Parts: sequence; C-alpha cells; structure tokens
Amino acid sequence: MRKACLALLLAASVTPAFAQDKTFDLKVSHWVPASHPLQKSLEDWVAAVNKDSGGTITGKVFPAQQLGKAFDHYDMARDGIADVTYVNPGYQPGRFPIIGAGELPFLISDAKGGSMGLDAWYRKYAEKEMKDVKYCLAFVHSPSSFHSKTKKIVMPEDVKGLKIRPAHATMANFVTSLGGTNVQSSAPEVRDIIERGVADGVTFPWGSLVLFGIDKVTKYDMEAPLYTTTFVFVINKDKYNAMSDKQKAAIDKNCTVEMAGAVGEHWGKFEDAGIDKVKAESGHEVYKLTPEQTAAWKKAAEPLVKTWGDGAKKAGADPDAALSELKASLKKYNALAE
Repeated sequence: MRKACLALLLAASVTPAFAQDKTFDLKVSHWVPASHPLQKSLEDWVAAVNKDSGGTITGKVFPAQQLGKAFDHYDMARDGIADVTYVNPGYQPGRFPIIGAGELPFLISDAKGGSMGLDAWYRKYAEKEMKDVKYCLAFVHSPSSFHSKTKKIVMPEDVKGLKIRPAHATMANFVTSLGGTNVQSSAPEVRDIIERGVADGVTFPWGSLVLFGIDKVTKYDMEAPLYTTTFVFVINKDKYNAMSDKQKAAIDKNCTVEMAGAVGEHWGKFEDAGIDKVKAESGHEVYKLTPEQTAAWKKAAEPLVKTWGDGAKKAGADPDAALSELKASLKKYNALAE
C-alpha cells in the first residue's frame, strides 16, 4: 500500500512536466493580395513557429483585408480581432513617429540589410511606441519613387499642383512641402483613384505597381532610391502572454533581426524584378535622375529630418541620437545610402 501511494505521488509530481501545452490557432492578417510575396513570408513564419512549438501553435493567414481595413491592422492586433498583423505605421500620421526615421528619403539602400538595420535599431523604441502589442519585427521594401499619369516628375518643383497618393506620413509631408496635394488611400485602392483622376500619381515600389495594376494607369516612372516604407509584424499581447514559456520561445525565435532580413529580402527581390517588367511595357517612360537632379531632391528633403525629429522628441526620443544610431545600424548591415 505504501509503495502504491509513493508511486501515485511520484506520478503526480512528474505529470505536469510532461503535460501537453495548450494549442493555439493564430489568425494572421494582412491587407495585400494573396499573390503578394508577403503571403508566403507569413505562411513561412507560421510554419516556423509551428515547428518550433512542437506543433502546438498553428495559424491561418488571411490576406486582402479579409479581417479588417489596412489602416486598422495595429488596432486589430491590440484588440484581438487578429492575433498577428502586418502594419504600415506611416498609414497613421503622428501615431508612431520614431519608426518614421526609416521613411526618410535617401537613407536606406537595400531591402534585406535595410530591414535588419531598421529592426535592430527599433527594438528598444518599440517597447514604448508600440506598447499595446507584442512587437515581432520591422522591415522595409526596396527603395522606390514616383509614378505618375499626367506629368513627368523630374525636379522637386514638378510636384507642385499635383495630387499624389503618398506611401506614408513622411512622403505626405514631402508632397505638401513641394506644393502638391495628398490623396490618402490604402494600397489596394490606388489604381482606382488614379484611374478616376482623384490622384495624378503615387509613390510606390515597382513589383507592387504591377501586382496592383497601377502600371495600367500610370505613364512616367522615376527610377531613383527616393524612399522606403517601414512595416512591422505585431502580435496580440493577451494571446502571447497566455502561452507557455516554450511557446513564447517559439514565437521569439521567429521575431528576430535575421527573420526581419529574410522577410525584407524576399519582398525586395519581388519589387526589384518589377523595374524590368515596367520597362518592357509600352506606354511607360522609365527615367533616371542626373547627379544634379538627385542633389536637388536631397536638398528639398532636408526639412523632413527636422519634421521627423520634432515628432520623435514629442514621443520621448532624442532625435539626433536616434538618427545616428539608425545610420550606424544600417551601415553595419551594408544598407546606408550614400
């Protein structure tokens, strides 16, 4: 009898160590088409988390705004409408000012290294700026520029009088400073607003220009590394906190600088391939800037640094130190534009 009791006590003491973790099925949401490279990146992310969690974390990717509008994706993760979301912080001007440094013109030269440099730099700031969610990683697409329907944009003054759909808050400020008017819309709506004449042009990456059909309604394409757009993957805090330590480790293992680089590289190759596609289309004029023209754009963009700095300071960051840190991080990953 005594031996039986001891055996039961021993079994009771070890059972929790072998208990199966609770399973989680994550809703992963984004707002671009399923044919976009981001779909596979998120599917790969879910597969990696599933493997590292011993199969206890599964997930389904919902593309094309199925769970909510593009502008709402940060709040969707915060509120649990989705568990993991893809966010463009620049879609909400003034809300995430610090990460906006990654949007500054002529700063980032490469999608993979730029993503790694941005993510490594932003982690400490994300704890405050995105405190409503569990921050996973940040990344950028390849450097991009203007595409217009009605007028060839060569010099900064050519933007005056045009209606432009900007990629994010920084480009919106740039357009305004140059005498243009901003037209706000999410990426899936861009073709329609240009086709209807609501906008004359857009700042957009090359591969996505073709994917969204915007190349069918634009004519002039500036081939210059004018800007990049910052993005983040964020996770619902309650869902993450409900996981076991092993499951949290599986998530954390896939929310790294290296994973940011992998996402950025995959998307970057897709965007870069779009340049030749647009060049091969009839009715398009793809043009590069001369050194003098590039210098004029850089000079016109200088006030954006101060505008960004003012916003970052209000958010509690030291803008000079933060920008220096970002440039050092980008240089480390060979992605600081010359």
